Amino acid sequence: MNWQEISGSWVLIPQQPIGIIHFLGGAFIGTTPNLTYRWMLEQLAKAGYVVIATPFLNTFDHTAIARSTLNRFENILERFYSSNQIQTYLPIYGVGHSLGSKLHLLIGSLYGVQRAGNILISFNNYPVKRAIPLIEQLSIDTDALNIEFSPSPEETTQLITSDYQIRRNLLIKFSNDTLDQTKTITPILQQRFSHMISLQKLSGNHLTPLGQNIKWETGDNFSALDALGQWVKQSFLKDLNGLSQEMLRWLNPEKNTLMG
Repeated sequence: MNWQEISGSWVLIPQQPIGIIHFLGGAFIGTTPNLTYRWMLEQLAKAGYVVIATPFLNTFDHTAIARSTLNRFENILERFYSSNQIQTYLPIYGVGHSLGSKLHLLIGSLYGVQRAGNILISFNNYPVKRAIPLIEQLSIDTDALNIEFSPSPEETTQLITSDYQIRRNLLIKFSNDTLDQTKTITPILQQRFSHMISLQKLSGNHLTPLGQNIKWETGDNFSALDALGQWVKQSFLKDLNGLSQEMLRWLNPEKNTLMG
């Protein structure tokens, strides 16, 4: 199973798909999701999910990004449907990390999409001055300091509160994540959809979804550096496996054994 670039998105298609995932990554790191999120997305594909990872360039207009990524996803999906590569009855899930979570929340609030559910990892909805810490130190026009994302954090919260339509959601927060704002949307979604919202706090940090399976080659004599390398690898893999297993358990709760 190899990555394919189709209409600017990166796609993995397992032999016998059981579902479809539209993945959106974080700001800047979401431009090459097939590389930055490779391990996590390949675990989803190995478990039977078609993965369509849509890159995007970060701008202040998050509504435009949401609309563009949705259009590109739906165009690819229609192409697969018309060629019978993917069956139309497969459930569709949105998976987002950081800004990608906000984008999926906007998609679910602004457009009449059909989703079996969304997985929102490390949701982030900071204003420009918090998202770009050095902006006030840059040599830019003072009027530019008043620039804000569209929609703003407050407008985003209002949209989710009144218009978000995806009933089933998994919210994932990491234990050592200072950028996470999951707690701000959890009560909003719980009030809208009651028992359909699952919140999981996992070991890791904001960059855990970007982890890779590091191949550490030991020398002829196992050294202290080799021991450190193995420890780092095992620590990363523990958090990665925890994330992967929680996602797959939520996606397919009736399945007792996890693939991959």
